[in-house]
Amino acid sequence: MESPRDSEAKDLVVFSILRDSKCAECGKELSKGNLLTMEKGQPHCMECADLDHLVYLERGDVCLTRRAKKYSSLSAVVVRFSRSRGRYERQGLLVEPEALGRAEEECVKDEDQRAAKRARAEVQRAAEDKLLTARMAEEIRRLFPGAPAKEVRQIAEHASVRGSGRVGRTAAAKAFDEGALTAAVIAAIRHRHTNYDELLMRGDERYWAREQTRDKVEEVLERWRSA
Repeated sequence: MESPRDSEAKDLVVFSILRDSKCAECGKELSKGNLLTMEKGQPHCMECADLDHLVYLERGDVCLTRRAKKYSSLSAVVVRFSRSRGRYERQGLLVEPEALGRAEEECVKDEDQRAAKRARAEVQRAAEDKLLTARMAEEIRRLFPGAPAKEVRQIAEHASVRGSGRVGRTAAAKAFDEGALTAAVIAAIRHRHTNYDELLMRGDERYWAREQTRDKVEEVLERWRSA
């Protein structure tokens, strides 16, 4: 019979703790950095959770992680709470030692092939990024014909950096939405043509600093909108 967990196909989750705790079953003291599971709202150490035979694989090598999980009949995702981001973030994986060994052997055997594939993908990504930046710069120039060419190029390059999370990487910006591109231009003006950074450095609130520099930003925007 299929269990509820089988049908939902959820990962087991293990927590890397940030403060001391105690196993609810055996009473073992668990210090910061130790691993535990939560069962019915109670913490359990790895031994009591029957997970102490697993080994830890740190995140980073996607291929190794994927293969180790594939070959391990029992595995668990290790997470830790990030206070700065306010959420749990994946740290690695617990897998069976034999599964990790098999995965490592396979990764060694086809490393050259995977390296070549990564290199080809990197070339493709670089070409795509270059095209995106160029097209973004063209659209910014259309919206702001009075903007200096050098600044237009710098704004497009800065906003479109892959993995940056900046406005230029949003779906709206990639579709050359006027609002998204204008937001990137405003951010650049705020940093380069006002004393916004100076206000932040002296400890002023971000929203107050934006309000103080709003008129200057609008002045530059109007000048740049003029051919």
